[in-house]
Amino acid sequence: MGELQSALDALAAVDLDELSDGPLLDHVRELAVAQNRLGAALTRAVRRADVRAACEHDGAKTMQSWLRGHLRVSGGLAKDLVGHGRALESLPATEAAFAAGDLGADQVGVITEIVKPANLDLAAEQGIDIAEVEAALVTVALHGSHRDLQLACGDYLAKLDPDGPEPDPTEERAFTMVQHADGTWTVHGTLDPVGGQKLATALESTSAASRCAGDTRSRAQRDGDALVQLADNALASGQLPVLRTVKPHVIVTIGIDDLVDPATGHGAATTGLGATISAARARWAACDSTITRIVLDPDGLPIDVGRDHRVVPAHIRKAVELRDKKCVFAGCEAPRWYCDVHHIIEWMNGGRTSVGNSALLCERHHGKVHHGYRIERDDTAPPGQRWRTYRPDGTEIIVGRPLLT
Repeated sequence: MGELQSALDALAAVDLDELSDGPLLDHVRELAVAQNRLGAALTRAVRRADVRAACEHDGAKTMQSWLRGHLRVSGGLAKDLVGHGRALESLPATEAAFAAGDLGADQVGVITEIVKPANLDLAAEQGIDIAEVEAALVTVALHGSHRDLQLACGDYLAKLDPDGPEPDPTEERAFTMVQHADGTWTVHGTLDPVGGQKLATALESTSAASRCAGDTRSRAQRDGDALVQLADNALASGQLPVLRTVKPHVIVTIGIDDLVDPATGHGAATTGLGATISAARARWAACDSTITRIVLDPDGLPIDVGRDHRVVPAHIRKAVELRDKKCVFAGCEAPRWYCDVHHIIEWMNGGRTSVGNSALLCERHHGKVHHGYRIERDDTAPPGQRWRTYRPDGTEIIVGRPLLT
C-alpha cells in the first residue's frame, strides 16, 4: 500500500498543463483504467469483509452501515459495493474484466442484474447457461457503449419471463429530493417506461417553449428549467391538493429593510423549508406574489399578522396578458401562462402595480432581469417591437429579422 500511495502522490504532482491534447487524453484513459482496477480491488476487499462479518470488529451490524459510518460514503455507494461483491462471485468473466480495468463499476452494476435470485431461478427453469449470457454481455460492454449494454441486458431480462405478470408501474418508480446545506437540491429517480415517456414529453414541450435566440444552455440546464416551470404552472393553476386548509405555495421570509435595499443581501431571507437565500432572490419571488406583513417582538415572536395582499391583482394580470401575450424578453416565445408579472420598477422601491409598470416574463428570464439584464418598453415602436432587452453591460439584444424581399 505504501508503493500505491507513492504512485498516487506522483500522479497528483503531474502538471497537466504541460501535456498536449493527445497525451492528456491518453493520461485520462490510463487513469480510468486505474480507477476501474482500484474499484475492483475495493469491491473484492469489501466482499471478504462482508463474508467474515468483519464490521463486528468496530461494532457495526452490516458492512453497508460500516461503509456509511466509517468511510462516510452515501447509502447508494455502500449498497453497490456490497451488492457487487456478492454478485461477482457468480460472474467470473465480469470480475476478471473489472480487475483488469476493462470494465467500470457502472457496467458491473448492469451485468449483475442477471444473477439476482429471481432471474437465476427463471434461467434455471429454462435451461439457460448463465455463463454464456455473461460472456455475451461482457463482449457488449467491452466493445459497445454503456447504452448498448443496458439495452442488451434489458432485452435478455424481458425475454427471460415473456409471459410473466405485467408489473405494476408504480413499483418501478422512485423519486428523491435531498436539500443541501446551501439550500440547493439534488434530484434522483427511476421511472417506468411509460411514466418516463410522459415526463420526457412534458419537459421537451416546456423546454422548447422557452427557447430563444442565442440560447446557450446545455440540455441538462434546459430540462432543469423546464422541470421548475412545470412546478410553477402546477402551483399557479390552483388545482393542486390543499394541504391543511392551505393551497400549496412557496414561502419566503425576509425583513423589510433587506427587501427594499437594492443590495444583493446574501443570506438575508429564508424559505419555508429552511434554506437561506439572498435578498435579491427574495425580491425576484416577491415580484408576483402574495405578501403578508408580520410584526415580531424583540425575541422574534410574532405579535401582529396583517392581511395577505396579492401584489398583482387579477385584473392587472389579465390586462398585461392581453397586451404582452408572451414573455417579452428578446427572442423568447414562452406563452403567457408560463410567465410572472414583473414590476419594471420594483414595488418595494415605489414602483406602481399598474399595467404600464408591468411586463410578462417567464421564470428563467424573470431571473435574468433580477440579475443584471433589463427590459424597457418603447411605445413609439411598431406593435410587436415595443419591448427592448439589454444585457448587464448595456448592449441591446437584437433578434434577427427576416430580410425584406
